[in-house]
Amino acid sequence: MSVLNLNKMFKPESVALIGASDTNGALGNVVMKNLISGGFSGPILPVNPKYKYVNAVLAYQDIKALPIVPDLAVICTPAKTIPDLIKELGERGTRAAIVLSAGFHESIDGQSLKQHMLDAAKPYGLRILGPNCVGLLIPSLGLNASFAHTNSLTGNLAFVSQSGALCTTILDWAKSRGIGFSYFISLGDNADIDFGDLLDYLGSDQSTHGVVLYIESVKLARKFMSAARATSRNIPVIVIKSGRVAEGAKAATSHTGALSGSDDVFDAAIRRAGMLRVNTINNIFDAVETLARARPIKGNRLIILTNGGGPGVLATDHLITSGGRIAELSSETIQELNKLLPPTWSKANPVDIIGDGDANRYVNALKVLIKDPNYDAILVMLVPVAVIDNKEVAMAVAKEIEKTNKPILTCWMGEDGVAEGRRIFEQEGIPSYDTPDSAIQAFMQIVEYGCNKENLIETPPSIAEGINQDQARASTQKIIENTLQDKREILTEPEAKNILSAYGIPIVETKIANNVDEVISAADKLGYPVVLKILSSDISHKSDAGGVLIGIDSGQILQIAAEGMLAHINKLQPTARVEGFTVQKMVANTDAYELIIGVATDPIFGPVILFGHGGVSVEVINDKAVALPPLNMKLANDLIMRTQISKLLSGYRGIPAANLEEVKLTLVKISQLIIDNPEIVELDINPLFADSKGVVALDARIKIKATDLTGSERLVIRPYPQELEEKIILDTGQELLLRPIRPEDEFAHHEFLNKTDPEDIYFRFFRAANNFSHQFLARFTQIDYDREMAFIAKTTDHKLETLGVIRAVSDSDNNEAEIAIIVRTDMQGHGIGKKLMEKIVNYCRERGIKRLTGQILPENHAMIHLVKKFNFKTQAQPEFNVIYIFLEL
Repeated sequence: MSVLNLNKMFKPESVALIGASDTNGALGNVVMKNLISGGFSGPILPVNPKYKYVNAVLAYQDIKALPIVPDLAVICTPAKTIPDLIKELGERGTRAAIVLSAGFHESIDGQSLKQHMLDAAKPYGLRILGPNCVGLLIPSLGLNASFAHTNSLTGNLAFVSQSGALCTTILDWAKSRGIGFSYFISLGDNADIDFGDLLDYLGSDQSTHGVVLYIESVKLARKFMSAARATSRNIPVIVIKSGRVAEGAKAATSHTGALSGSDDVFDAAIRRAGMLRVNTINNIFDAVETLARARPIKGNRLIILTNGGGPGVLATDHLITSGGRIAELSSETIQELNKLLPPTWSKANPVDIIGDGDANRYVNALKVLIKDPNYDAILVMLVPVAVIDNKEVAMAVAKEIEKTNKPILTCWMGEDGVAEGRRIFEQEGIPSYDTPDSAIQAFMQIVEYGCNKENLIETPPSIAEGINQDQARASTQKIIENTLQDKREILTEPEAKNILSAYGIPIVETKIANNVDEVISAADKLGYPVVLKILSSDISHKSDAGGVLIGIDSGQILQIAAEGMLAHINKLQPTARVEGFTVQKMVANTDAYELIIGVATDPIFGPVILFGHGGVSVEVINDKAVALPPLNMKLANDLIMRTQISKLLSGYRGIPAANLEEVKLTLVKISQLIIDNPEIVELDINPLFADSKGVVALDARIKIKATDLTGSERLVIRPYPQELEEKIILDTGQELLLRPIRPEDEFAHHEFLNKTDPEDIYFRFFRAANNFSHQFLARFTQIDYDREMAFIAKTTDHKLETLGVIRAVSDSDNNEAEIAIIVRTDMQGHGIGKKLMEKIVNYCRERGIKRLTGQILPENHAMIHLVKKFNFKTQAQPEFNVIYIFLEL
């Protein structure tokens, strides 16, 4: 449902309390007192047949007796009464309710009370917060519709929590520190309103400048991800999540399944959605304050300026262990500092200007450091000593920071002695911290947040095709169908390798042998030395079972090895079905890096892709990172860089660097493989050898499961919808390709807009525009296909020019979409606009969108003429100098 009727929940003008009570300590009494004491200006309507008055406010016998229709109802009666009350409220016209009561797991007529409640609400579009929640506080309205023990201060931060106990703790903690909220929301069991709904609402709320989520679990993961990505574009979203264990991995049959714990997957989702995760309550508000005040930071290189060597070392230690880097000062910077600082200064970063460093010394050093080319941010630290005035230093440093746009953080260590200095930074909006640890943590949070935000607006390079995707999908589906018909879920190694080969991933040639004689014959054809493996659909990890022997260099040894392996397997796993052996050429490459690439299926977020250090000790080394598909080359690179082995891949001690482009391309191919083939639930390539020449898969296993879902339906981020591509012929005979826009269209989109006349640009954007920045273009080429669609018309010749684009952005309920269109000036009048309009109208109709809307400038006669051809209704709005258009689908 998303934001439907949430305005009644969060902007109510009247509130009814069902189950209000005059009994001290009763839930209905506590909530009533909170409603009154909060200062809500609208009518408060207590409902309880036992009372004429509740807390001196006139009470009503039942919902029918209410003199007005309440916008919001707060219900604190027993669970079994709730479904009927919800129905009554819906009939009366109420469209939002907070259910504080617990106990909804009881069943009636084979259905839970929770479901009965939702069924009662559905016909009326009545939205429910809860059940089993603390309630809702909206300080700007004076609304305290909760049983919290205190009110909230007014602020611009929204807090949403699944934990009621944490709600009251945070409320108390924040109030004592002067932190206020725009909304304070307890989700409870989130039977109806969930995180996705709230992110959609809060992301466009003018009074909310940041959102904090306390998450225990996520339902409807695609909806959550779409809402999170949309909101993160506008305001910071900070997440704290409980449950850092991964019991689900115990049941996994692959290395990937065992390695990709649920918390790793959640981290990957947070990263992909542009949010920031923190681990403690203190971190939440530190992070919010930091992101609100700090300037953007592009990398992890930090300069530390301090008057204390020890604190500088502490800051450095924390920086390095947190994944940051100490910036290396240029020789010019060191020479300049030598002229300004005492001879005993540190001569390196951290820049220790000695304990008696006064305001002049700090400012002179800071001026020099700001000009250095080799850093991403500066941390200015001060240790209070008797011979310097820390307030004077703070004022001087703050004035210098104001002159630059470089990211600079401060850390005045201590409490009372430096309070005035920190107050100066707070007044100037400069991030300030009281310990080196908190300062470094804040720096790394900004770095991580910046990286996550980049994932929303990055432009990946185009990938050379090289793969016949239709052919790859067809051959893979044939193998999968045959396996399912055999009632197997684990593919044989040759089957798995054939699938990889179909998607252009190099494999080692592997032959199947049904008996020892065929093993010898296969080895003779391949050439020695060879690798011998047992072939059994019942044995997942062949090495662990003694089913792998390498480096066999003669037929005689091979025969003994095959007979011994078979005897060993029969003794160790007598019930295992053995289909024979596989024989492959021994790949002996001392310069190759052993990697693992895999796929696992998370119960919430669906398929995830894993990359890491491979080999037989993969689970012991445990060096891995996971990401959500779909991947492109940029996201694949980010995935690789989050592992320790990425440092080795650059080459070391005479070993050449791996061909990183081929490793990234392999990850992208695996991403496409699982999009095309939804039956694949687990996949392992271990090891994948990578050297300077490329990659080769030495071993592979795939687990499948029959499904009715398509590949894109299982993903929480909808992949590029290739099925929507369509070739058309214009009246002039020119062939064009109509297709959804892709991130790599950014350059062509820039050229398209540059070749379009300023008047047409003005008609499209309602303002003059000639400076199309990366951020601007990324917003239009990096889209969430689940909520937005843009079709472009491209030439099919070698130029591949963009000639026109039409866009539809739907609301989060998928009821209404706003459209806009622009065609390159020199290509107008050839029917491109008509073809694009047909495409978007048909697409929106198929998606179930009920209404298309838009705005046109009155002087845009060509657009007015086009929309009338498609039966759009027009409505002049002279006060805004626009014509409003709409079409019921």
